[in-house]
Amino acid sequence: MKSTLFLIILLISGLTLFSQENYNYNKFKQLKEELATPNVYRTASGAPGHEYWQQKADYKIKIRLDDANQRIYGEESISYHNQSPDVLKYIWLQLDQNMRAKNSDTYKIQSSSLRERVSFGQLQNMQNDFDGGFKLDYIKDSKGNDLVSTVNKTMMRVELPQPLKPGETFSFSVKWWYNINNRLEDGGRSGYEYFEDEDNYLYTIAQFYPRMAVYNEVEGWQHKQFLGTGEFTLPFGDFEVSLTVPADHVVGATGVLQNPKDVLTKQQINSFEKAKTSDEPVMIVSQEDAEKAEQSKSDKEKTWIFKAENVRDFAFASSRKFIWDAMGVKFGDRTVMAMSYYPKEGNPLWEQYSTRVVAHTVKTYSKYTFDYPYPVAISVHTDRIGMEYPMICFNGGRPEKDGTYSERTKYGMIGVIIHEVGHNFFPMIVNSDERQWTWMDEGLNTFCEFLAEQEWEPNYPSRRGMPSSIVPYMKGDKKFISPIMTNSESVWNLGSNAYAKPTVALNILRETVMGRELFDYAFKEYAQRWMFKHPTPADFFRTMEDASAVDLDWFWRGWFYTTDNCDIALEKVSWYQPDTQNPEIEKPLKKKLDTEEVTMIDIRNAKLADETYLANNPEAADFYTTYDKYKVTEKDKKEYERFLSSLDEDEKELLGSNLNFYQLDFKNVGGLVMPLIIKFEFTDGTEEVQRIPAEIWRKNNEEVSKLFMFNKEVKQIMLDPFYETADTDMDNNYWPERQQPSRFQVYKSRYGSGNYGGGRNPMQEAKDKQ
Repeated sequence: MKSTLFLIILLISGLTLFSQENYNYNKFKQLKEELATPNVYRTASGAPGHEYWQQKADYKIKIRLDDANQRIYGEESISYHNQSPDVLKYIWLQLDQNMRAKNSDTYKIQSSSLRERVSFGQLQNMQNDFDGGFKLDYIKDSKGNDLVSTVNKTMMRVELPQPLKPGETFSFSVKWWYNINNRLEDGGRSGYEYFEDEDNYLYTIAQFYPRMAVYNEVEGWQHKQFLGTGEFTLPFGDFEVSLTVPADHVVGATGVLQNPKDVLTKQQINSFEKAKTSDEPVMIVSQEDAEKAEQSKSDKEKTWIFKAENVRDFAFASSRKFIWDAMGVKFGDRTVMAMSYYPKEGNPLWEQYSTRVVAHTVKTYSKYTFDYPYPVAISVHTDRIGMEYPMICFNGGRPEKDGTYSERTKYGMIGVIIHEVGHNFFPMIVNSDERQWTWMDEGLNTFCEFLAEQEWEPNYPSRRGMPSSIVPYMKGDKKFISPIMTNSESVWNLGSNAYAKPTVALNILRETVMGRELFDYAFKEYAQRWMFKHPTPADFFRTMEDASAVDLDWFWRGWFYTTDNCDIALEKVSWYQPDTQNPEIEKPLKKKLDTEEVTMIDIRNAKLADETYLANNPEAADFYTTYDKYKVTEKDKKEYERFLSSLDEDEKELLGSNLNFYQLDFKNVGGLVMPLIIKFEFTDGTEEVQRIPAEIWRKNNEEVSKLFMFNKEVKQIMLDPFYETADTDMDNNYWPERQQPSRFQVYKSRYGSGNYGGGRNPMQEAKDKQ
């Protein structure tokens, strides 16, 4: 029995090994197995299908901001429209604030360890005293009846009194409250900043209400738990939000203010109207106004009412510290209001740049995607944060207390404003699933951020985008690198994986693989196909190919599904010249080559020439002793003439063209197939660049050879001369071989060379280690 079982195991193992060996691992294999099968909802071209559908959720929300206790009190009425073909027995809501509950899984799953040195901040974070979860008062239907609900951490299931059929709407209400977190102490995308000197608060509030989860034909209910990294997947809808805040607060929010006469002064209303036609920011609330408001606290309240149509979320900012400026941005007959809210601590940077950057962003992004469709775009200043919501975002970039700032602070601020305002396009409008695929919003948006930064000023110091910027990550330890196509909560290095690498990949597609014209057309087609819809990765991949006629499966596979890196080596260069068969040319050339190849044995034997047998016995010489094999004979000439007579004029011209042939052997060391960009430098001082598509690797993914023909001699060859492919080892890209030197620092010891064991100075070494 044991023998039979052993034989069966061997047979199964052998079949498995055989099937693995014969499996198609070619890097140009099409993505049929990885991509979902096209259907009536999502087509093979990457466009929405003729039966595409998505749900809709409308909100009426009333919020009270308790400035004395830093709390949010809220009531909402949600109308959920079932536009799917499915009957729903229950619905799911997101309770993202529960990530800050004391029993949150986010805290439980954090790995941790103790070392010899631990900061007080690390110890305080371990204590987790803050209770920031939702406190639900009730969930009722439109008739006031209690609904059965189940809270599972950051998700809540609400059971429906009766199944919700296709085309029907279910309305219900929720009442809740929660403690607002201190962003600088407790962390988080939303929260408050406390200014101790004047006892004031600046609130940037989001994820503040129970929100409908997405239901679609791809995931069903998208109810993956919020653990802190994977951001927010939400359906579109219309919002009407009433925000009751201290009467001396200034509020910025998603949407359009509905009651300006109730909350703004006549002067502020007039300034806002003036800003609509201004080509530079106009002050609505000045720094002088804001500093005056900081000095006292009103015990009264005002209610600001905002409406927003066809948005997936809502956020707001509130503070008595806010300076407010705005300017209009024209899109045809529409005016988009670019606006900024910031405390005096943000100046002079924010007054100088913020609103101008907002305007620049919506115009630049629109050029590459679609005209910005919303009525406002707002940038709010916070300390050390960057976070996005429809029409409003929270951005860092704070000068020193004396108003000075570094170059890093300036460009960091401009960059984060571009990035967060740009998120209006991805994913606020092109509404990808952030909880599942972070790269679809962060990567595409960071790519557009790079384009906008480069159009802000020449040589803008972009952090991400240039191919060389991703090299340190891609050549790192593969144990700590995830494929781009990895769920956000499971990624080792989210910044490199979801922001930087997709940005570089898209830049390489645009500049090297497809070219700007094809890429820009396809990218805009994707954005316009999926604006106000829910795309998947397959929709993006397919659209880029569909609109360009470029087969990119090899590119998506290598860059998005693997951790391969680009390291292509120029292994060998072989130089050939054709034999003209003309003895007048070939024999002198042969003599030159033979006489140049002098070995050490030849040199030493030459000194012994007088001691050879022939030198001492000249009678041993014959015809071949003195024969000149390099002399052109009549026989040689006649054979050459006979050869020439067999050639036509074109063949004679080709033979006499003095061509040089160079065979270049390439090796794919890193595993990522890429185009070959080769620069040839010639002995006459001229240069030539040849571009070979990546398909050269299609039959052999590891090694390829390519023959080049020139009528002049090559002096030097360089692979990837313009640093286009993120090649992780440039030392093997040269012929003749050339290595880039590594730099090291030389310092003068404060103790001299000393005499401690061959120049070692143990005192200095001990200090150097500290």
